[in-house]
Amino acid sequence: MTANTTETAGHLTDDVVGMSHHDTLARKILVIYLPLAVFLFVLLFPFYWMAITAVKPNDQLTNYANYSPFWVVGPTLDHIKYLLFETSYPGWLWNTVIVAVCSTVIALAASVFAAYAIERVRFTGARITGLMVFLAYLIPPSILFIPLAFIVFQLGMFDSRLALILTYPTFLIPFCTWLLMGYFRSIPFELEESALVDGATRWQILTRVVLPLAVPGLISAGIFAFTLAWNEFIYALTFIQSSENKTVPVGVLTELVRGDVYEWGSLMAGALLGSLPVVILYSFFVDYYVSSMTGAVKE
Repeated sequence: MTANTTETAGHLTDDVVGMSHHDTLARKILVIYLPLAVFLFVLLFPFYWMAITAVKPNDQLTNYANYSPFWVVGPTLDHIKYLLFETSYPGWLWNTVIVAVCSTVIALAASVFAAYAIERVRFTGARITGLMVFLAYLIPPSILFIPLAFIVFQLGMFDSRLALILTYPTFLIPFCTWLLMGYFRSIPFELEESALVDGATRWQILTRVVLPLAVPGLISAGIFAFTLAWNEFIYALTFIQSSENKTVPVGVLTELVRGDVYEWGSLMAGALLGSLPVVILYSFFVDYYVSSMTGAVKE
């Protein structure tokens, strides 16, 4: 018997307390519940503010002397009705969906081939190429939109959704490639070697071995790409002029702000409705997202 183990009535019991003496209620409140409450407040308060502003009557929006800014009395749906039926918001939402989905698909397709080639084909300069791809993601869009605008004008794509679909991958592909490189790196090489011994081609290995194992990484990269494309502002503001072709971030800002007049209720309603698709997307694929962030394929 060791010093920390005693035998009682034929059973072994462990006297080691371990870290259980730290599991007090006060410590849990200080270490777990209080930081979690602060995090939830910071995370959810903007959505709460948007929600109450979207249903506030106009006379309560700035009248803080008679009404609380954190609550609403007599909520109204006038701002939401105005947004949906008297503006082009449904069209902006549809444009955003089309642009985000198409650009995400293009970015994922290109990133899969690029990441697989860099990590698994092992050609000369693969690591340098991977580093350059990552550095390309760090270039701010505020610098790239100037030469891209010239190309868009020359190709006759100005003021069309195609201009955004083809320019968004310029910042989506580097990020998705960098993300998938890390996930492909975690897949055991022995799986590919076994497939090569059995006579499989590189295409068969990619489609039947690597991609099925990389589903969490693909979903994670897709979610990030979709979110970036959904919220993009600079390219959409530069390449789109007509109201019917605008996306939600640009349309809400340019059409609901007239000089120094801000349609605060409709602005907040547009921001709230525009954020819901991304929230729903994250909620459906959160398990795959966490899986891709915390680990990968085990041997």
